[in-house]
Amino acid sequence: WLASDNMHHQWLLLAACFWVIFMFMVASKFITLTFKDPDGYGAKQEPLILTAVTNVEEVHVPEEKHWPEEFQPTGKAFSGNLIHQPLVHMERLELLRNVCRDTALRDLSHTAVSKFVLDRIFVCDKHKILFCQTPKVGNTQWKKVLIVLNGAFSSIEEIPENIVHDHEKNGLPRLSSFSDSEIKKRLNLYFKFFIVRDPFERLISAFKDKFVHNPRFEPWYRHEIAPGIIRKYRKNRTETKGLQFEDFVRYLGDPNHRWLDVQFGDHIIHWVTYVELCAPCEITYSVIGHHETLEDDAPYILKAAGIDHLVSYPTIPPGITVYNRTKVERYFSGISKRDIRRLYARFEGDFKLFGYREPDFLLN
Repeated sequence: WLASDNMHHQWLLLAACFWVIFMFMVASKFITLTFKDPDGYGAKQEPLILTAVTNVEEVHVPEEKHWPEEFQPTGKAFSGNLIHQPLVHMERLELLRNVCRDTALRDLSHTAVSKFVLDRIFVCDKHKILFCQTPKVGNTQWKKVLIVLNGAFSSIEEIPENIVHDHEKNGLPRLSSFSDSEIKKRLNLYFKFFIVRDPFERLISAFKDKFVHNPRFEPWYRHEIAPGIIRKYRKNRTETKGLQFEDFVRYLGDPNHRWLDVQFGDHIIHWVTYVELCAPCEITYSVIGHHETLEDDAPYILKAAGIDHLVSYPTIPPGITVYNRTKVERYFSGISKRDIRRLYARFEGDFKLFGYREPDFLLN
């Protein structure tokens, strides 16, 4: 009887142990599921969409991916903590996201990440930076910054002016020069930025630089592109003067402008939209600088990219970045309201995406 009683107690003790172990396993699983951080390091990242790059399929960045050292992200903008960004930069990115979601503006805000876009983006692998070129907003100076960072020259002052835009010698690779997989990695992980400016003032700058002054002695603008625009868009064919701003505006506002754009090739980068140049709704940029506040934005971009201790943005002459309303109104004073409205219709996406006001003279 005593032996039977001991056996009974041993079975009860063993059953109790199994029950405790089972409950511990259930509790452990519950805790894991309840407190797992969905935004942690291993969380799935937003997929990158490259809709127009040859042989590129939709990309899904896998979980728990450990990239090689050369692709590890750098710079404070990758911290994910927007509290550390000045309010103005938070607002710019939020505005961009909201306008990108506006279905009414989809045709004006979205574009494919094509080779044309990838040709505009310059790469600094050493410091994990991508810079999208938007001509007529001080891009020459940003190119100089990247040239120094890439090691082609030790300081900005040493860079000859004729080297800056010579892409065979300046040591600035374009994103399009990489393989599809390398492009995706850089777009996902690198610090990315570009600069914008009031769209109409930028067009005036492009017109003056390429068709009036032409300081770089690029004859094709005056002798090939200007005659092509004049033949198509000048109303008074008896006039023999060179390209006028009115002709330029009429060409840019024409819904069928693309047939001329194809003939002009990459020279159109000086006046096409920011959307066409940099695909801001398809590529998640870290910072968007404004030419009008470049004195503040340039140091911020350098700091956010983690390179402020290595290079400085060249000195900005006083007043050069200030929006010149009088100049803009003077240039558009002789343009018909119909042509101005058509021009605005093409560049409306740029105005809305980056918070620029519709010109007053368009409302009057």
